Amino acid sequence: MSQETDPKVVDAVRAHPFFHGFDPAFVHEVCQHAREVRFEPDELLAKEGAPADVFYLILEGKVALEAGAADNPHLTVQTVGRDEVLGWSWLVAPHRWRFDARATKPVRAAALSAEVLRRTLASHPTWGYQFLIRFMPVLAERLENTRIQLLDLHAH
Repeated sequence: MSQETDPKVVDAVRAHPFFHGFDPAFVHEVCQHAREVRFEPDELLAKEGAPADVFYLILEGKVALEAGAADNPHLTVQTVGRDEVLGWSWLVAPHRWRFDARATKPVRAAALSAEVLRRTLASHPTWGYQFLIRFMPVLAERLENTRIQLLDLHAH
């Protein structure tokens, strides 16, 4: 583990539901350069189009995932909170955020380095597969919520 990594952050990652049941060596490896971050309400965790270099584990608070539109620049697609994850754009080239992510309540999160995650997943196929199997339901839920929001927009 990197000397830069705070042991409290490693403990938070280990305790996060997303990482329950993962090999402790995997958690240890992905925690390189992990850090705790905090955001105040209305502060952006991610900006659409900006480099996606972080995978967030939400420890406290609420975050609105927003899709911009000319008539509604802050259309909330979904809200994520405690014990959920934020960010998939780091996993898919060109590694740019696809949505804005805005704190709606004070947020405390563990921020994992996308570079470390991609390297770890690529160099350990078994861990990579387990991670993706765990991650696919998150992607499916986000896609479904986006679809529902689009249908709702067209209904109005």
